[in-house]
Amino acid sequence: MFDQTNHLQNELAELIDRHTDKEGYRSTAIPYLGFSRYSTSHYSTLAGPPYGLYNPSLGIVVQGTKDVILGGVRFRYGPSNYFVTSMDLPIIFEAPEASPQVPNLACKIEFTPSLILEILGTDAFKVTSKKTPKQGMYVAKLDVSMLDAVVRLVRLLDKPDDIPILAPLYTKEILYKALRGEQGDSIRRIVMDRSPTIHIQNAIQHILQHFHDSLRIEDLAGVAKMSIPSFHRHFKEVTAMSPIQFQKQLRLQEARRLIISESMDVANAAFQVGYESPTQFSREYSRMFGFPPREEEKKTV
Repeated sequence: MFDQTNHLQNELAELIDRHTDKEGYRSTAIPYLGFSRYSTSHYSTLAGPPYGLYNPSLGIVVQGTKDVILGGVRFRYGPSNYFVTSMDLPIIFEAPEASPQVPNLACKIEFTPSLILEILGTDAFKVTSKKTPKQGMYVAKLDVSMLDAVVRLVRLLDKPDDIPILAPLYTKEILYKALRGEQGDSIRRIVMDRSPTIHIQNAIQHILQHFHDSLRIEDLAGVAKMSIPSFHRHFKEVTAMSPIQFQKQLRLQEARRLIISESMDVANAAFQVGYESPTQFSREYSRMFGFPPREEEKKTV
């Protein structure tokens, strides 16, 4: 079993290495499959920022390890694990072991609520009640059967004519195995009508659409159809942060993108994401990223 796992991991690493000729994240001919390659643990404007909004997806690192930080919680995973984000969440990631000689190589497979519902609606799927964390991210053990399905999916990039028929089948198989896995309840909750998670997801979508506006907790609790205390509790269980911290992280990530990718000056970037006080923006930016926004601006000049 170890030899089979090791062989599949080596093949997947070779495939990703061959299909990633540049630093950073790139999409593929399979719309819901993407690869990342990082040769340094430090930020590079060429590689893309080490943060972003992760949509519902499953990630596997085939070379090196990756740290994903959600709020104040750090998740570490490597080739023996897979990582799942069950809803849209702002994260920061690090590749602590990455080097030019041994780059960090990973793949990401996105999934939709409709695909989850399709699998849950089959007679073959039996829902079991498990006590699992309600957090919207988790790390689980990767077994050889899931790894084999991922490798079959990635192999299709060398057989593009097979992608339209086989890629959806392999993706469905991978998600099925995740749903049957040790943390499958975390994915199921996002489509269960009576689950608090689905109501928190509605509030998250509202914040995503209006993060640059002033948001009232009363309004967000109303979107989630919860009392304010219940909303606060469930929101933090899912996202590891308060609604205000969630909004702030979205604002600061978008501001950094505007400064780096669009060469926007600091004052305009702060205004665009909803800050009225440049001093407050600079203070919170420095606290999150470790240096003031003016230093970031100088890198783009």
